[in-house]
Amino acid sequence: MQEVWRAASLLGGDPQADRAVPPSGFTARLTTFTAAAMAFLAVFALALSLATGRLADRWSEELARSSTLRISAPAGQMDAQIGAALEVLRTTPGIAEARPLPPEETRALLEPWFGPDLPVETLPIPQLIAITEEAGGYDATGLRARLQAEVPGAVLDDHTRWREPLVDAATWLRLLGLVALALILASTAAMITLAAQAALAANEQVIRVLRLVGAQDTYIARAFVRRFTLRALGGAVAGAALAALGIAALPSGEAAGGFLTGLGFRGPGWLWPLVVPPFAAVVAFIATRAAALRTLRAQS
Repeated sequence: MQEVWRAASLLGGDPQADRAVPPSGFTARLTTFTAAAMAFLAVFALALSLATGRLADRWSEELARSSTLRISAPAGQMDAQIGAALEVLRTTPGIAEARPLPPEETRALLEPWFGPDLPVETLPIPQLIAITEEAGGYDATGLRARLQAEVPGAVLDDHTRWREPLVDAATWLRLLGLVALALILASTAAMITLAAQAALAANEQVIRVLRLVGAQDTYIARAFVRRFTLRALGGAVAGAALAALGIAALPSGEAAGGFLTGLGFRGPGWLWPLVVPPFAAVVAFIATRAAALRTLRAQS
């Protein structure tokens, strides 16, 4: 019953106690602006953390399902080596498809480093065979042994050295996102605490009068908690809404040439911005209550 009464007091307020809290001024603007700015940053931190982790996971999954076979041999032996390698791959359990890359695809792979006019056909470039794995994968050690015996010029790359850094990067990106959110919440609590202490100090005379007529510290603190919590909630709603609009306005991956593919929220992930304002209000409630009770005890 006591908790219900506290909740009702927080929402409805008390006109007498509310007079101890300035309805406007520096502390009001500081609280609202801080909550809005931190909510804006929190939504973007969530979006970037989820998106970069999702992008790294997607790249890692794609690399995990593919391998590359590189064949180096004299021009007269290249066709025989390719045929032998394809036969080995065709009879290897766990391989769904193996196909030699045509010169056009090889040129596209080398274009970022050597430009579009690279004469692939006239250069001694190794032949690449793209391998697509089945869900269960294949035995890379056994395949290397077969290739060494039957296709001496073949080198298998199962993309392990590329995949592991991406998995590590995804883990670190998620961790850094959580650290950023923790710092944002701590900064929000610190700024709201300072604003509450400033408001209490500025209204010390009003607080003394309330005490003279019998008001308890918890009664006075409840007014500060209510006012600052509602200010933080309103500012956080505005900041989170602006951040969500900014993320929604990002160009699609197709329009950006694939670079922005995966950025922003997806599906149920759009519920995350809705979580930020209530969380900011909870932080403001805890920070303001602790600051108010501590300052009131010091003023006694």
